[in-house]
Formats: sequence, C-alpha cells, structure tokens
Amino acid sequence: MKIRYLMLHAFGMGGTIRTVVNQANAMAAAGHDVTLVSLVRRRETPQFRLDPRISLTTLVDQRGGRQPDSIGRRAWRRVRGKIVPRGEFAADYFTERVEWAAMEYVSRLREGVLVTTRPALSLISARRTPKGVIRVAQEHMNLSAYPDTIRREIARHYGRLDAVTVLTRTNRLEYQRLLPGTPIVQIPNAVDQVEQERSQQVNPVVVAAGRLVPQKGFDLLIQAFAQVVAEHPEWRLRIFGTGPRGTQLSGLVDRYGLGGQVSLAGRTDRLDKELTDASVYALSSRFEGLPMVMIEAMTHALPVVAFDCPTGPSDVLSDGVDGVLVPPRDVDALALALKRVMADREARLRMGRAAWKTSRAYAPELIMPLWEDLFSELMQGERVVDNFWSSR
Repeated sequence: MKIRYLMLHAFGMGGTIRTVVNQANAMAAAGHDVTLVSLVRRRETPQFRLDPRISLTTLVDQRGGRQPDSIGRRAWRRVRGKIVPRGEFAADYFTERVEWAAMEYVSRLREGVLVTTRPALSLISARRTPKGVIRVAQEHMNLSAYPDTIRREIARHYGRLDAVTVLTRTNRLEYQRLLPGTPIVQIPNAVDQVEQERSQQVNPVVVAAGRLVPQKGFDLLIQAFAQVVAEHPEWRLRIFGTGPRGTQLSGLVDRYGLGGQVSLAGRTDRLDKELTDASVYALSSRFEGLPMVMIEAMTHALPVVAFDCPTGPSDVLSDGVDGVLVPPRDVDALALALKRVMADREARLRMGRAAWKTSRAYAPELIMPLWEDLFSELMQGERVVDNFWSSR
C-alpha cells in the first residue's frame, strides 16, 4: 500500500509527532510505500528516528523564517475563504500560504491512503482530497477539548472521510454521537516498547513530562507539591519538557519556595532512565487525548497519580490498582494522593507491577497490525468495525 502521513511539523518534538513517526516506521518495516509529509519545516533534521525507507517531504520550508503570503486576501476569499477555523490549537501556523500549500498537495493525490493528524489537516483533506484516495483522520485529542468553532466544522465536513480514528472508548462514543454513519475507529497509540527497566522504588522522586503549556497543568502540580513537601521534605519533583510557560512555572516554583524540591529539567533524550530512577509518575493535565508518556512510565513499573481529566487517564488506569485517580483540577486531592503513595513503598511496588501489566496492551506488536488491517479493509471497500481495537 501507498500510505502518506500529513503532519503539521514532522521535524518538531511532541507526543503526536512521536507516535505518528512510530506508526510510519512500522508501516515501512511491514513493506509499505510510506511518505511522511511535513506541512512546514523549521528545523534541519527530524527529532525522532525515521526508517530510511520512508520518504520525507516538506511543503513549506520555514527554516529561514516565515515568508509573506503569496496569495492576496481577496484572491483567497474567491477560493472559498479560509478552511482552518479559529480555535484550532495550531491556527497560527496556517497562514494563507501554508493553507494553500496543503490544499494544493492533497488535491493532486490520486491513490493510496492519506492519513491526516490534526483537525486543520483533516478538514482540508475532507474538502479537497479526491474520492479515489482513502482519507483517514487521526484524532490525537478528545473532542470535548476543542472549541465550538472546531466541533462545528468537524460535524459539517468529517462525514466525507472514509474513517476517523480515535484513541479511547470515551472519545469514540463522543464522535459517534456527532458523526452518525461515519466509521469511528478506536486504535490507541503504541509505546516504543514494553520491555523496559523497572523502577525499584528506592529514589524519592516524582516525574512529570510534557510541553510546558496550560493543557499539561504543571502549575497545578507545583501547587500540589507545595503541600507535599511539608510532610515529605526528602521527595523531589522533576518536570521534563520545554514550552512557552517555562518562565511562569519558574516563577511559581520561586513563589512557593520550592527551588530545592522542584526542578524544571527541560528537554531530555534519556527520559527512560529518568523514569527508571523515579518512584511515581504524576499526570496533572487539564485535558488529554491518550497520555503516552504516562503509559511509557507504566512500562517502567511506575504507579501513576493523575487527574481524572477528559480523556485518557481513566481509559487506561484502574483507580487503586495501577494508579490513583483524583477529580480534575483538584489540587488538594492531588496533593493528598501523592502523599499517600509516597508514604507506602509496598503499595507503590504493587501498583507498579499492575501498571507494567496494563502497559503491555499498548505494545507495538499488538497495535501496529491494527493499522495495517484498517487500511487494507478500507482499500478493499469492506465495512469497518467501529470498535476495531476491542474487537481484535
């Protein structure tokens, strides 16, 4: 099969980029003709390893900075007006020139499978990709996290797609209500590997990781940890990641006097080692799709303390078995759960063993064949089962 993955920025960092690259690598390893299409390019080299059999294509090269739009606003309006609505999380990327490049690319396709990886790209595909191409929208975020402007456009245009894939059962049900008659297929992302070195629960360290953006709720985690250190002064919190809220989070650490207990550790290429050396993983997100770093932490036999945010944590975790779930954005509850887990090493070991077992369901050897099967069924015109993952 010829499979194309259209991404916003294949040269960047982030969970979505990593999981799409992993999937592309798996499809190339299975013998398929795979192209990774990056709408924009702002770095010299990809941040994640690409199988050498994958073709990498860039539509708009921005390494020298953004270029002026080549289409005047009046001409653009004659084309149809902007496709990408306000409220798309990456809307700032979609200048007229960038949006036009995506439209031009998809409209030239004539065969194979096109996988789009965010609403902006999926909306362009739904409206511009010829019907001879199998069009699959990958949703990496839950539907309820999108503003009304996005949900309205999804409801209006996604019905033209051949399938919409989602990460969790909760999100599948949301999309089925919005798009009756459209195949909504649940296939979770896969971790890199499940055979990881396991935590021995000897270091008083809590780890969190992700982009330093409001979604990840690290401000709430820092506030919770300020309550924790009074009872557990020996424990440390290490937050890995970069992003626009770094300065604000540093100020919050200083405000609570946590300079000796909380570190904003930046980007790391040795997160697996950091997870092995930790004893708890904390997820403080305000909303999620499927939190892959959390599942990767579970491959290291780390218990998880998480907000029960929409969606993801409760689709993976069983409260009290492989982790602890607390009400969304409840800082006091998060602090109490952390203190309880910190104080009980035997409970951490027990939950860590259960977390490792749970993580095995996300092994690449189990997940990647589902994508191959889905693409094959769509190419052959077969009826696709909505709960694809659970039906296997």
